[in-house]
Amino acid sequence: MARVDGKVALITGAASGIGAASARLLVSEGARVVIGDVSDEQGQALATELGDAARFVHLDVASHDDWKAALATTIAEFGRLDVLVNNAGVANGAMIQHFDLDQWQRVLDVNLTGTFLGIRTATDELIKAAASGTGASIVNISSIEGVRGTPWAHGYVATKWAVRGLTKSVAMELAAQGVRCNSVHPGLIRTPMTEIIPDDMIPIPLGRPGQPEEVAAFVLFLASDESSFATGAEFVVDGGTVQGVPHK
Repeated sequence: MARVDGKVALITGAASGIGAASARLLVSEGARVVIGDVSDEQGQALATELGDAARFVHLDVASHDDWKAALATTIAEFGRLDVLVNNAGVANGAMIQHFDLDQWQRVLDVNLTGTFLGIRTATDELIKAAASGTGASIVNISSIEGVRGTPWAHGYVATKWAVRGLTKSVAMELAAQGVRCNSVHPGLIRTPMTEIIPDDMIPIPLGRPGQPEEVAAFVLFLASDESSFATGAEFVVDGGTVQGVPHK
């Protein structure tokens, strides 16, 4: 199938995990993709694997200059931008009375400010894409920690709730111009970020962690015109985690 045929997507944190799975799936469905990441070697290797439909750009999402350069590369290489996927994220943790201010600021800079800068930088091009008759879409990767709380993960939880809220304000503002904005809320997904978490640490009704490709399927749906009437919405991909109440 060619569910996103002709669309151009810029994906952050795309050298591995959910971002890489999303890049592979979008390209397989007809899109051209710009892979943004701070991991230059991995990102370039993925772009090489995907061939002419992909480019890599070094992108620290907390840097306004990097965002401007990433957008310029996207337009220079592919002529347009239809889809922005804000996937880059970091996690850290400590007890609240010992939570280091530098740790707090780091997670805010990447998870929240990085998402804000991406939307701010890309919006004019997305509006142009929407005006040309193709759907324009912003996909923000939040987390189930954006709908609940978790001890020690205070910065991560705060930023993922904030991304959820930012998604809704942007959705309301850009709806009249044809740009949609939705959030995806993964649970425990097997990526480099979660490799130290045991499979049974979190009660998951479906009985297992998810795979990056299972989240990428939602990214594809939201990037495609199949989701043309969805904006400001939350898509939870967690095996039932937030719905479950542990029983002994």
